[in-house]
Formats: sequence, structure tokens, C-alpha cells
Amino acid sequence: MARTTPHDHPPGDDRPLDDRPLYGRIAALLLDELRDGTIPPGERLPGERHLATHFGVSRETVRQALEMLRRSGLVSTDRRGSHATLPGRPVEAPESLTFPVGARTAGPCAVDRATVTWEEPPPEHARALGLAPHRPTLMHRYLSVTPDGRSLRTALTSFSPVALAEVAELARYRDRADGATPAQLRRAYDWMRKAGLSLHHRDSITQVGDASSVRVTRRVHDQYARPLEITDLVVNSEQDALVYEFTLPAAG
Repeated sequence: MARTTPHDHPPGDDRPLDDRPLYGRIAALLLDELRDGTIPPGERLPGERHLATHFGVSRETVRQALEMLRRSGLVSTDRRGSHATLPGRPVEAPESLTFPVGARTAGPCAVDRATVTWEEPPPEHARALGLAPHRPTLMHRYLSVTPDGRSLRTALTSFSPVALAEVAELARYRDRADGATPAQLRRAYDWMRKAGLSLHHRDSITQVGDASSVRVTRRVHDQYARPLEITDLVVNSEQDALVYEFTLPAAG
């Protein structure tokens, strides 16, 4: 029997998953994470050792799976590592919430950074999410700052056990919550909707310190009043602006 190689069966293979070689199954699973936005286009993929642990296979199997994706143009590799190259999704409808609240670059040359950690949230977040004292959860940190530092946005989000239990795309981030790996969760609200959750949010705005900054706190819950996440966004009110858009349903 001829020996198969990682490019004998492309990721678009329509055979049942169980009928594919192991590296083909891993390539298909990784491709699912790329397509659903768990790993956004251009973001560095976790290392081979991490992927091997994540999927419960050997590093050689991971190498073969990545080679299959590279040959299909879905992953590229350079000196910084492997990156997703799937085309981005179309711009979302205006009524779609953005994550985190106020997440837009602070300027045309701004530097954005977003990471996740698995740690104990601030006490006010723990109370809002119904977490027991000292219980860790998935936390997302977002930073956008201009080169001269005049405009700065920071956001800290804590997710609830409900969100992590019911939203598969969020749960996958627990294994990569090292505080260093980039983690763009821009589609977090879309993932929640895909999981069958209806989102309800409440935003409050308060001054910070000498009023040179403002804090926007967003609390999101589902149709059963279960908390999903809480975000604290802080912006420089002297150099930045917050814009809220509302879409009203058509009459009748």
C-alpha cells in the first residue's frame, strides 16, 4: 500500500473524519478553529508542543497537519512561527455589539495588544459574575495606544462560568491563557449568539480620578438573566471619544 503524505488529502476532504489519517483529522480540527475565528487571520498559532498537548497527539502528527494546511494556503510560516491566512470575515452589521466595548484603535498608528489569562478576577468582577471568592476565570486584557502615548484605551474583561461552559470558542482559550499569546476575541459576542444565547447589555459611564479619563463598564447577561461577562474600559477623555450607535427596529 502506498504511503500517504500530508498533501494527499486536502483539508476540504469530504470523507468522514474517522476515515482520514490522524494528521488529516487534526488538520480539520485546527481548520475549524481558524474558520470560526478562535484563531483570527494573521495571528500566530500556538507552538507544536502546545498543539500536540491540545489535541492529544504527537508533535510529528502536528507537523504533518500544519504541512497540509500550508500546502492549501491556509497557514504560512516565517521566522516568527506559523500564522493563519484565511481571509477575514465581512464587516458585521451595525447593530452587532463589538468586543470589548469601545474596542477600536486609538489612532491610525496605534498599537493594539490583546491577551488572555486564567486568574482570579477583581472582586467587583467576581461579584458581578457570581464567582466564589478566589475562583479563577478567563480574563481578557486589551490595550490600544498611539506612539506618542496621548490616546490610550485599556479594557479588562472577565468571563463567567456560563460563558465558558456554553461557548466552545471561548473555552478553547483556557489552554492558551498564558498572558503572552495574542488573543483577539473580537467575535466573542457572535460566538455567544451562535451558542443560542440572546445578549442583553448595560453600560455605565463614570469619571476616573481627576476626570481626565472615563470608565465604561459593560455587563452582559443572557435571556435567562445569567451573567456572561463584565468589561471595564478606560479611555483618555481629553484625547479620545466614545461613540455609541443604536439600531431601532422597523415600525410595524
